[in-house]
Amino acid sequence: MEPTPPLNKVFSLVVQEERQRSLTTSNSPAFTAPVSSRFQAASRASSPTNASRSRKDRPLCTHCNILGHTVDRCYKIHGYPPGFRNRPNFRPNGSRPNQMLPNSLHTNQLTLTDGSTASASPPPLTHDQHNQLLALLSLHSSSGSSASFGDSNPLQQSISNFTDFFFEKVLPVVPVSTPSPSFDNSTSRPNSPDSSSNDTSPHTTSHTTTRSSRVSQPPKYLSDYHCCLASSTPHFDISNSTPYPLFDVISYNKLSSSFRAFSISISTITEPTTYAEAVVVPEWQHVMRAELQALESNNTWSLCTLPPGKTAVGCKWLYRVKYHADGSIERYKARLVAKGFTQQEGVDFFYTFSPVAKMVTVKVLLSLASIYNWHLTHLDVNNAFLHGDLSEEVFMHLPPGYHREGEPLLPSNTVCKLHKSIYGLRQASRQWFAKFSGVLISEGFQQSHSNYSLFIKTAGNDFIALLVYVDDIIVASNNKIAADNLKNSLNKSFKLKDLGNLKYFLGLEVARSAKGILINQRKYALELLSETGYLGCKPAKTPMQPNIQLSQDDGELLTDPSMYRRLIGKLIYLTITRPDLTYSVNKLSQFLSQPRRPHLQAVYRILQYIKGSPGKGIFFSTSSSLQLKAFSDSDWAACPDSRKSVTGFCIFLGDSFISWKSKKQRTVSRSSAEAEYRAMAHVTCELTWLIALLKDLGVPHTQPALLYCDNQAALHIAANSVFHERTKHIEIDCHIVREKIQTGMLKTLHVASQHQLADILTKPLFPDQFNSLIDKMGMYNIYIPS
Repeated sequence: MEPTPPLNKVFSLVVQEERQRSLTTSNSPAFTAPVSSRFQAASRASSPTNASRSRKDRPLCTHCNILGHTVDRCYKIHGYPPGFRNRPNFRPNGSRPNQMLPNSLHTNQLTLTDGSTASASPPPLTHDQHNQLLALLSLHSSSGSSASFGDSNPLQQSISNFTDFFFEKVLPVVPVSTPSPSFDNSTSRPNSPDSSSNDTSPHTTSHTTTRSSRVSQPPKYLSDYHCCLASSTPHFDISNSTPYPLFDVISYNKLSSSFRAFSISISTITEPTTYAEAVVVPEWQHVMRAELQALESNNTWSLCTLPPGKTAVGCKWLYRVKYHADGSIERYKARLVAKGFTQQEGVDFFYTFSPVAKMVTVKVLLSLASIYNWHLTHLDVNNAFLHGDLSEEVFMHLPPGYHREGEPLLPSNTVCKLHKSIYGLRQASRQWFAKFSGVLISEGFQQSHSNYSLFIKTAGNDFIALLVYVDDIIVASNNKIAADNLKNSLNKSFKLKDLGNLKYFLGLEVARSAKGILINQRKYALELLSETGYLGCKPAKTPMQPNIQLSQDDGELLTDPSMYRRLIGKLIYLTITRPDLTYSVNKLSQFLSQPRRPHLQAVYRILQYIKGSPGKGIFFSTSSSLQLKAFSDSDWAACPDSRKSVTGFCIFLGDSFISWKSKKQRTVSRSSAEAEYRAMAHVTCELTWLIALLKDLGVPHTQPALLYCDNQAALHIAANSVFHERTKHIEIDCHIVREKIQTGMLKTLHVASQHQLADILTKPLFPDQFNSLIDKMGMYNIYIPS
């Protein structure tokens, strides 16, 4: 609140008010122009911008011929910065912050409408002036004005009334032209008849502000959210908010209502990544307390003081949301994980081997389930690792947020002595799997020799396959009743959660219809783009520029290689369902030790390609055959640093794409035929393993597997046991191709280079050839806009 002005100043203002009213009633032609126009003219004349700076001193862009910037900063060449099109309209009419008042208002005088001035420090009041002021104040008080200072003497109350009268009536008639603030245009108001002054005089101008006439647009950041795309009628038009919105590359209109609800649900809820983010959410607080209670009730640890000479491992919380098959939340899950990477071998652990399901096994199982119409069920084991006993002595720091109610704070050197294994320990998974596999074998299951995490049980016509990945379990069966009986039996030994039909497994989204099963990593891809800030980037047509040559010595070293390594690790997991990214990611993973600037730019190119098709995945058709077909290829001396060749192969079960790989060969090949022959040896080993896996699943592969190669010399070496200069230096293990051909397990065929599907796994291709091979591989995008 403004301080109460002295009586001398109040009287001067009253005199000013009376003089202005008397002047405005006279129709003098000298006052036909508004006073605000004269003030604005004076302001422009005294502006330091126009007086001291000419247009010739400003830089000129040679590209767009606009003053104010140079060509190296031209937005039309290098692109507009984020939010440029929607930024506030600051500095309207070219005004600047120091153009707030005319020169005449920078002095200690108030300018009147007739050009005279009233001093800001008037002389003391006379007796007559004092009586006039009291009469005026009493007149204003009788008109209904109220005081706002509570209990005070009559003089202070009269001054308060006059202060309100001064700010409401006197101040608006002083025509001061004030520009709007440059940092916020939300306070500006449009010019309208309602904004005029209470004074009815035609020669006075009220204090008004202006607003830009630019049409407002929705916030740009709203285009980064895609959940509204599930509706056929969007809430607003955001086509102009960003050049490359998400709805151009992803749509949910082609999905069924149930799977659409599931896809939207798993993308809506954000899982916290730190304890600080989770502790403020009541749901996560509850599950963390429940997890700690479960650990203590199971006698997982006991509190003690860290013994001298011992080292305690750290721990952290991991948070996951489990969903039902219809997309509803099954539960919030908080898991306490030990930082096992700090353990020392031979001191904290001895054996760490624990089999987990290979992703190729998962794809083979899903392809067979699509062909034979097997039921797929997803199970989850609560606190799986707590079922394994710990034989080593391991100490762990207290969990974040650990405190027993009603007890004082624990000393700083208090630790947890573990009696049972928990997640994160190097030896924990081995002990849990040993106990779980023992229970399954007692139920009549047989452990597969091709993949030790796969268990099969056959009883008459009933078939059950159980695939284990730590504590996530897939159950495939041709008899739903037999699968339900298995769940009830396992629930007696372990606390299981039945998540219903398989929809979401290890980041893989499983969509099933009458035509087949499709798996993709849409949610994972969108989270990766959001984390890196590439949700609004321009999509690229290919993951890597054609004919690009990346070397380990070209470019500037990255000051922080951790970001590059983290991105490569995330991209490697994305290649589970994206063979189109396999070669590019494999190539860039060779520079993890010393990444350079060109390598990071190539990673950004992959992110741009992912933006163009985040929902692309692998389709397993119900009408597919059981014939194994493989394509083998190599790029001779492709590595510019070592001159080693690159092997690429892809394997199909009928029309279902189940296995692929891109890998640099271990030795240098002397010819392209030798490089192709080594690639054939790699894919022959993979085919041998797949045939054994199919046999364990009750699907014997009696016919020869087909192997396609585009090199005639390599085919001749594989078919003929001729010893000559081309083959005498090749290792004996490469001749496994010839052995499998002789046994009838393998049959080699020639394919033209333009139809060689494995070519996409050995080198970067141009968009036309790249897209042609992707379509032949059976990759589909059910989220593509129509």
